[in-house]
Amino acid sequence: MGFNMLKKQQLLVAFCLLFASIAGFSQAKKPTLMILPSDNWCEQRYFMTEFDNQGTKQKVPNYKQAFQEDSEIGQVISKIGSLMIDRGFPLKDVEQELKNIEARTAEDNVTTSVASGSGLAESPLDILKNKAKADIILQIWWKVTKTDNGKVVSFVLEALDAYTSKRVAASTGNSAPNNKDIVPVMLQSAILANIDPFVAQLQSHFDGIFNNGREIKLTVRRWSNWDKNLETEVDGDEIRNKIYDWLEKNTVKGRFNEANSSENRIDYEQVHIPVFDERNRATDARQFAIGLQKYLKSPPFNFEVKLMTRGLGEAIIVLGEK
Repeated sequence: MGFNMLKKQQLLVAFCLLFASIAGFSQAKKPTLMILPSDNWCEQRYFMTEFDNQGTKQKVPNYKQAFQEDSEIGQVISKIGSLMIDRGFPLKDVEQELKNIEARTAEDNVTTSVASGSGLAESPLDILKNKAKADIILQIWWKVTKTDNGKVVSFVLEALDAYTSKRVAASTGNSAPNNKDIVPVMLQSAILANIDPFVAQLQSHFDGIFNNGREIKLTVRRWSNWDKNLETEVDGDEIRNKIYDWLEKNTVKGRFNEANSSENRIDYEQVHIPVFDERNRATDARQFAIGLQKYLKSPPFNFEVKLMTRGLGEAIIVLGEK
């Protein structure tokens, strides 16, 4: 009798542990997604525009034009979005975000120093990233081919980390030949047949972010008219060494890479920052760099510090003036 009771207790404990594990998995935090047509899709349909990045002309997708003129893109994004929502992934409404930033242009985001004339520009996509603040950007490309058995829709679905622009998941496939359904419905069916491995890749990447932090880039520079440089000693050590120590203390597990270091500029790559701050707000490159900015504005430094950003994942700090 005692042996049977022990076995029942062991089974009960095992069941409880299994239930807790399943519940914990189902409640795992999901990345926020933003769905966009791919650059190639926009290029093929001439939904592209030029913007001036400090004198260099760059072509970028014109998402506003795509939503206004293409009859399928809104439906396609809605169909893909419903698949992701069914799997617990929150979505940002891209079309609504575009409306919110319609009045802004890349030229409005150029910041220039009066002393040096230096500046930075954000691309329209960077502006959208900053506004929507999604974790992952899903880019969809599709093509319709006519066959003897009916229309076939081919697709490529890619997931890009919004902070680093690195590809973190991908899926490709074809729909079954069909002359009855509209393209968005065919595309939804084709993606559904390939969605589970894609979702697993997404979640694996996001779980890695939780364990190791978000990855950003950080650059520290000086204005040319500043009477100091990054090798100047303050309180017994060079400024760049002080910054290095601050990063070791404030990055996740002290993880970052000093790719370049000189008296005028330091480039930090693969800087792993916390996913959330102490108030449980999502952290981006700007929020993280504000901490370094405050550090350098305080004693023993008391520097003038300008902070600029490019997208969610890159921050530039310039010492010497605002």
